[in-house]
Amino acid sequence: MHREREQWGTRAGFLMAAVGSAVGLGNIWRFPYVAYDNGGGAFLLPYLVALLTAGIPLLVLEYTIGHRYHGSPPLAFRRLHRRAGVLGWWQVAICVVIAAYYAVIIAWAARYAGFSVGQDWGDDPEAFLLGDFLQVGDAGWITSYVSGVLWPLVAVWVFVLAVLALGVRRGIERANRFFIPLLVALFLVLVVRALFLDGAAQGLEALFAPDWGAITDGTVWVAAYGQIFFSLSVGFGIMITYASHLHRRSDLTGSALVAGFANSSFEILAGIGVFATLGFMATASGVAVADVAQSGVGLAFIAFPEIISTLTSGAGLFGVLFFVSLVIAGVTSLISIVQVVVSAVQDRTGMARLPAVLTVGGGIALISIVLFPTAQGLHYLDVADHFINQYGIVLAAFVVVLVVAWALRRLPALRAHANLTSTVRLGAWWQVALGLVTPVMLGWMLWDSLRQEFEENYGGYSDGFLLAVGWGVAIGALVVGVLLSLFPWRDRDTFVPAELETVGGRERA
Repeated sequence: MHREREQWGTRAGFLMAAVGSAVGLGNIWRFPYVAYDNGGGAFLLPYLVALLTAGIPLLVLEYTIGHRYHGSPPLAFRRLHRRAGVLGWWQVAICVVIAAYYAVIIAWAARYAGFSVGQDWGDDPEAFLLGDFLQVGDAGWITSYVSGVLWPLVAVWVFVLAVLALGVRRGIERANRFFIPLLVALFLVLVVRALFLDGAAQGLEALFAPDWGAITDGTVWVAAYGQIFFSLSVGFGIMITYASHLHRRSDLTGSALVAGFANSSFEILAGIGVFATLGFMATASGVAVADVAQSGVGLAFIAFPEIISTLTSGAGLFGVLFFVSLVIAGVTSLISIVQVVVSAVQDRTGMARLPAVLTVGGGIALISIVLFPTAQGLHYLDVADHFINQYGIVLAAFVVVLVVAWALRRLPALRAHANLTSTVRLGAWWQVALGLVTPVMLGWMLWDSLRQEFEENYGGYSDGFLLAVGWGVAIGALVVGVLLSLFPWRDRDTFVPAELETVGGRERA
């Protein structure tokens, strides 16, 4: 079953793709508010600690598994241990769910780039978003389709599948080498423009003024680890897949450090741009920044349109810059998510790339197009996103770390493999971080989320809707992963990592 895998053309190309995957919508619309709501400038301390004790170690772990075992998550975990393949298939199922709803947000942002030119949302951006544009109905069965969302969503999928069909080097690498510099350039222009708005200083003070008392609050630390975890694209197989296409002598630890710090740098840049703009909105409205600060869909599609409408000059350009940045950040992440599924199917079936992209990618696109450009699409997205993040990605990562570090005790072997080719050598701290710090923090995040889940229904949705679209999707991803792992591989895998002899004895993959 060992076949040649396409490799990245250059290390820079791999790093651009890794950064492109990590830098997504959450960097722009989640980090600024999380930082503001958890101690402002003081939040940067637990955030940095989380990056060094969980984010970078997890990146190195995923890079090393992908590089050493030379496969997509199901194949790489199967080679790690013959019964561990279920972990990889679980991650693949999670990617299917995320890709299906993630694409529709990109479609919204693409439409809003056009709306920005003439401020088509009028005097009430919230009513425009929920009524005129999304035509949101009651949560439940699909009642109607929204053509204004459907066609841009189809366009998003055509573009993403075209990039994937071209392959790792000609498609994914080239796309990211173009899009990531463009994203940084666009966002720098947007940030500079925001810094010269009236009230920008007020917004930045609200974001960065440190509340040192927050450092002793456990929920702040949970928020810091949660932000690092969700923003680095770890836990659902992307970095394992990307690293499987690396050259044999690649610098794994150095690449993780570059990708991790590049992602965090963009988050801080996004925080500056967003809160400088919110400061302007607060000043123009005569209210405190706290009264206008928000995150997620509300920030992007309600607050920012309100801000754009308030600008006296360059409003259209400001809006186009912001929403095109969202589109680029989203597309580079979506490409990486779908690549996990395509790669897994190729490894499992031996299918050529183009048929795999059309079959698998087309299937995910069909699910996306059927469910999300509908009157109920926003409700499906909201609930599925919450549950697959909390009880899909976080739980899967928690189980992976426990299995690799404690059940299989493979951290010493993986550490030795990373050190063979890395300029920055891993010490015992890496094993302590992954064996103790990371599982403790992931477990704490899961417990905290479950506690809130049982205190009140998420988003005020009914029990039935949460059971079907929330718990059903999260549990369904695990069940699908288990079922897929039961099917035998097409032939015997004779692959053996070349470096096994250097780490203290032979293992069977």
